[in-house]
Amino acid sequence: MNQRRAPLFEALKHHVIQNCAGFHFPGHGGGAGLPRAFPDGREFLRFDLTELPGLDDLHAPAGPIARAQELAAALYGADRTFFLVNGSTAGVQALLLAATAPGEKVLVPRNAHRAVIGGLVLSGADPVYVTPPYDSDWGFCRPPRPADLRAALRAHPGVRTVLLTHPDYYGQAAVDAETAAVLKESGAVFLADEAHGAHLPFHAAMPARALGLGAAAAAQSLHKLGGALTQASLLHLKGTGLSPARVSRALALLQTSSPSYLLMASLDLARRQLAVSGERLFGRAVELAGRLRRGLAALSGVEVFDAGPGRADPTKVPVSTRGLGLSGYRAAAWLRERHAVQVEAAGLEHLLFVVGLGTRAPDVARALSAFRALVREHPASALRSPLSGHRPPVSDLRLPTSDFRPPFWPVPPAQKVLTPRESWFSPARAVPLREASGLVAAETVGLCPPGIPIVFPGEKLTPEVLEYTLEIRAGGAAFQAAEPGLETILAHDG
Repeated sequence: MNQRRAPLFEALKHHVIQNCAGFHFPGHGGGAGLPRAFPDGREFLRFDLTELPGLDDLHAPAGPIARAQELAAALYGADRTFFLVNGSTAGVQALLLAATAPGEKVLVPRNAHRAVIGGLVLSGADPVYVTPPYDSDWGFCRPPRPADLRAALRAHPGVRTVLLTHPDYYGQAAVDAETAAVLKESGAVFLADEAHGAHLPFHAAMPARALGLGAAAAAQSLHKLGGALTQASLLHLKGTGLSPARVSRALALLQTSSPSYLLMASLDLARRQLAVSGERLFGRAVELAGRLRRGLAALSGVEVFDAGPGRADPTKVPVSTRGLGLSGYRAAAWLRERHAVQVEAAGLEHLLFVVGLGTRAPDVARALSAFRALVREHPASALRSPLSGHRPPVSDLRLPTSDFRPPFWPVPPAQKVLTPRESWFSPARAVPLREASGLVAAETVGLCPPGIPIVFPGEKLTPEVLEYTLEIRAGGAAFQAAEPGLETILAHDG
């Protein structure tokens, strides 16, 4: 092997020199949206330090880290805030460790982030899954309905903890006044995976923040749209629902013992920037997102998602590709390869643009120009399957054909056989995906972005799940799985 090569660095350098118009995370847009005080060049490296005298200790903060966390808590209206250097993943998992016990039931949406599954493995909690409504026109889930949450809570009176994603990956608010009332009525502790909501308090068009809706805790990725470096996140506590000492112990277990001072400094500076200029900066981002939204909606065959005022984050712009007869995967590749426009995510029938603090007016202009060219090359047509010609014949799937239906339901009602923790510690084997029907999944299989599993460990692998998985694999989706090509899947005998 040629040890003179540096494959990852080379790939990063190749991407950077393409000078893409980026509509993706992190939201600082290659540094344009970072706080101006943040060092650059070799000066940046001088801040890569450790627990030296006067620099405090993340795991026992009593100096500048403690004061920086107090300022963050004050800004977000929290009673206690912790800096996270392992992303919101560490925050969500710490909350589940602190709030639940082995065998204790916790209510979570079936489209929760894979971090939640890790937290369930660590804590041993028994999930009660609530299946959210799936919007087949868009190819993603809508927020859980209050009536469904109420029914699940009544059916499982032992549930003392509820974890919801608010807002979700597409910016949709999962919690409103009605949902908050259902949670309050239940008496359960409400935990929020608010990874996509660190910026919500800084513009009136945003959905309400989780702490303002009764959440006892919220994990936020400040790197997504708040102007911090990747992995830099916050965990807020409010009220008496959780023990701060227990959360602190969980974080000491999960976070690195060598935390990056660069990440922590970016949290401190991003918080200061939001406190001083957040309303102005997000006013600009919302205006640019509106410009992008209006320009795309004006194109023939193009539809832009609109959940309604206050129901979704306006900086997230989902766009349907169905009217063009294209899969989102093909459209995303075309935009990147022909016009150096990089979207945040692609699905079977949609794209997701994210407008962050680093997005500039020329980026929006380039994206609109590129999309006009895409529409000219693929004019609006009668709706057809974007994967026509790719779908494997049913006879090749080795599944009962009588159970087949169109793959419009990637998040099926859960058929839980084992808890995630039981699955983790049970014997498993690799099985060809086409032959796994009726077995029990022993791994998490998801798409990233957005990090939402199609398959949860401990669930039965049904024909519908396998058909959908094969369908999106044929369409070019990339999986996070034990075997990334997903020719095989880890499974337990049913």
